[in-house]
Parts: sequence; C-alpha cells; structure tokens
Amino acid sequence: MRATLMAMRAFGDALDRMHGGIRGDMDMNASDLAALRMIVIREQRGEWVSPHEIADHLAISTASTTKLLDRLAARGHIERLPHPRDGRARIVAITDSARQEVGRHFSQRMGRMRAAMESFDDDDLRAVVRFLGEMEHAVVE
Repeated sequence: MRATLMAMRAFGDALDRMHGGIRGDMDMNASDLAALRMIVIREQRGEWVSPHEIADHLAISTASTTKLLDRLAARGHIERLPHPRDGRARIVAITDSARQEVGRHFSQRMGRMRAAMESFDDDDLRAVVRFLGEMEHAVVE
C-alpha cells in the first residue's frame, strides 16, 4: 500500500509539472487552466458546464468566477451561451480555437501516455480505472 501511495504522489507531482508547463506555454494562471480542463472533460462526457459549477469546482466566489470567465472569453478560449434547455441560464463552452490549442499542448503527452498503457491488458486497465475512480472520490469528498 505504501508503494502505491508513493506512486500516486509521484504521479500527482508529474501532473503538477505538466500543468505548470502548459500554463507557461499558454500564458495562463492555474485557475484559468483548471477551468478550461474542467470544461473540456465535461464536454467529453457530453455535459454542459455552468458558471456556478466552475465556481464550485475551483472553490472560488461567483465574483472571482466572473473575472476568470471574462479573462478566458477575452482571450478567445470560451464563450457563454444560453442553456439549451433553460433559456434563462447560461453555460460555458470552449471555443474551437482553444480546443485546438489545448490539443496541441496535450497531444504529445497523450500519445506517450497511450504508449505506456499498451503494456497493460484490458483487465489491468479496468482495475486502474476502478482504482482511480475510488481515489477521485476519496480525495474530493
């Protein structure tokens, strides 16, 4: 168990360094990049993202969220759109240009991660998915 926890810490550190490099490359602060990542991940799941959900995810005030979204919109990274089902509400979507820019920064890394996964069989990877899901719930709740 100790080796697993140490490996998780090392992987967390590697992710921090990766995100730091991407923040530098994209000239963004940590909160802005975290918001973009959240929007991309939710979009990949087929989910909409509200400004309130971003505030909750980042544990920041709604006023800070408005400033963050203003920065991202001014740089052409996001757009605020009417909610598809509730015209009074708004959602936040990543722009095509931002999606391409994020893709450029992540694509090499994703390729290397996919190559690393090829040495594992499907049962191994299912166990990893289950483990990471449990760890996600353990650290968030």
